[in-house]
Amino acid sequence: MLIVAIGLGLLWHGVQIVWVAPTASQFRSDLPPVEPGSDAAFNRFWLDQYAWIGMVLSVAGVALVLIGVFA
Repeated sequence: MLIVAIGLGLLWHGVQIVWVAPTASQFRSDLPPVEPGSDAAFNRFWLDQYAWIGMVLSVAGVALVLIGVFA
């Protein structure tokens, strides 16, 4: 049961992050290129990192919940 609770916590935090930064720019083709070293590049980098963290936490949370329920 503890693994389910941990999974739900990871899922909750991951979904909150995905709400703020839905997808990394690697998955979007509609974004214009930015100049390296610019403020826009810096912002995109950090939003991408935030989006990846949210996606990883969400997937890990779902995996732990499923493992806890079915194991």
